[in-house]
Amino acid sequence: MRIIFAGTPPFAAAALNALADAGHDIALVLTQPDRPAGRGMKLTPSAVKQAALARGLPLFQPGSLKSPEAQAELRAADADVMVVAAYGLILPPAVLDMPRFGCLNIHASLLPRWRGAAPIQRAILAGDLETGITIMQMDAGLDTGAMLSKAVVPIRDSDTAASLHDTLAAAGATAIVAALANYATLVPEAQDDAQATYAAKLSKEEAQLDWNQPADTLARAVRAYNPVPGAWTLLDGAPLKIWSAQAVAVAPKNADPLSAEVPQGGVVSSAPGETLCAEADRLVVACGSGALALQEIQPAGSKRMAVAAFLAGRPLARGTRFGA
Repeated sequence: MRIIFAGTPPFAAAALNALADAGHDIALVLTQPDRPAGRGMKLTPSAVKQAALARGLPLFQPGSLKSPEAQAELRAADADVMVVAAYGLILPPAVLDMPRFGCLNIHASLLPRWRGAAPIQRAILAGDLETGITIMQMDAGLDTGAMLSKAVVPIRDSDTAASLHDTLAAAGATAIVAALANYATLVPEAQDDAQATYAAKLSKEEAQLDWNQPADTLARAVRAYNPVPGAWTLLDGAPLKIWSAQAVAVAPKNADPLSAEVPQGGVVSSAPGETLCAEADRLVVACGSGALALQEIQPAGSKRMAVAAFLAGRPLARGTRFGA
């Protein structure tokens, strides 16, 4: 097929490369304008732009698709279909109707669950056991179009947003190639709006850990916010990022530390946010229920480090408060 491809991040670049490798005619690649990035805030091309340049594909970087000039550029491509993956710009109705077979979206969830900007992170936060890829016929709504195919991907207990992103990027690349190869036989399936959930955009504020929450919830948050925006808390008034952590059981506060009901390690519960244990390579913080064993952290102005390295340079007393 003759394709216009629209995407920006690495998730989309995987699909672009797969479509090109499958022999499709990529008539035009759309990606967002270069953005400042890194410590020097140097203008940096998107992952899709880098992939397009490496393959010598025609590239177009409009700031909007609403102008007559931008739409004329797309019309001149004379595409059979537009494939969209995490592009980041709204497609006006005139653009949606332009290709012969419309516009297909590679969405990183099993629609109608997790429509919106952050489906990967929201699935981990919610404790979903699986997610996946949906190839969808785009319409004017937010991820509301008819579904053409799905690929299920299990969510492992160890998955972070980063690792799950990579798995889904590969699955999405495979799914779009298969969908186009079998396009004539695919039967569109309408979404059940009553089952829809919304994957709101992430913010740094929500990534601050609330120690009143259960430990399992906070462990999922650490995984979901890795790498962006990064789960964090306060320690002595300074931010502390938490890159890796695990929920652990604790005994009731009034338990005898030597009794059988105390878990291995002798940790007894305390007020949420209080340090239960800080020795060698073990740093455990009380939660609303259970506790969180921190494994890899990053103090403000420092690099990521294992808890053992942190405690070697900054011993903490039992009862030290996190979150304040």
